[in-house]
Amino acid sequence: MTPETSAASDFSIEVEGVTKAFGPKMVLKGVDLRLKKGEFLTIFGPNGAGKTTLIKIAATISQPTAGKIRIGGLDARKQPSDVRRLIGVVSHDSMLYGNLTAYENLEFFGKMFDVPNLKEKVSSLLSQVGLSANRDQRVATFSHGMQKRLSIARAFVHDPPLLLLDEPETGLDQQGIAMLMGTLQALGAGQRTILMTTHSLERGLRSCSRVAILAHGRIVYHETTAGLEADNFADIYREYTQLW
Repeated sequence: MTPETSAASDFSIEVEGVTKAFGPKMVLKGVDLRLKKGEFLTIFGPNGAGKTTLIKIAATISQPTAGKIRIGGLDARKQPSDVRRLIGVVSHDSMLYGNLTAYENLEFFGKMFDVPNLKEKVSSLLSQVGLSANRDQRVATFSHGMQKRLSIARAFVHDPPLLLLDEPETGLDQQGIAMLMGTLQALGAGQRTILMTTHSLERGLRSCSRVAILAHGRIVYHETTAGLEADNFADIYREYTQLW
């Protein structure tokens, strides 16, 4: 199956019975999730709940111990190369090359995915993330916030239908977070499916259309955000994380 034929699936991502063990420690204990095209799910959970592990498995960076993940109908374990063309990833690792310039980094990733009109695409993305003036600057000289913005542009360079965000605001100040969320809204809202993890209940709830809580390796809560207020969700979060 190719990325083109995967369009027949109604879901951008399907997670079925996914477990992950590191030696005797079971981090994920049978996770099930389904996201339809265009949905934005934020997963909340305490440290050690398995959020980053789940994102890494969905991004084909890590393999599950058991269970299946399908991206756009493709089996992530059996067809990782095809799956990577369908996803953009923003994680704790910027996945950037410090000895290359901002432009060269995006150009490199664009060539990996055979992006058409690459020069125009790279210039447009650098403008959207506010780095046009730094296009010829080596990434090793960038601040953390600048690297984060460039990593967002990298995730979008091949126009993926699914975006995976693992606590994308980590290490940013308030101004940087505002720019991050604005960039994500401008580049992603309504155009693609988004799966994000975060510690910020208020910010995460405001951004998404669905919300889930991952606690002790299990999805213990999963609902739409319709009518859900931040204060009410804070109570729900405390209840479900304490129960497990």
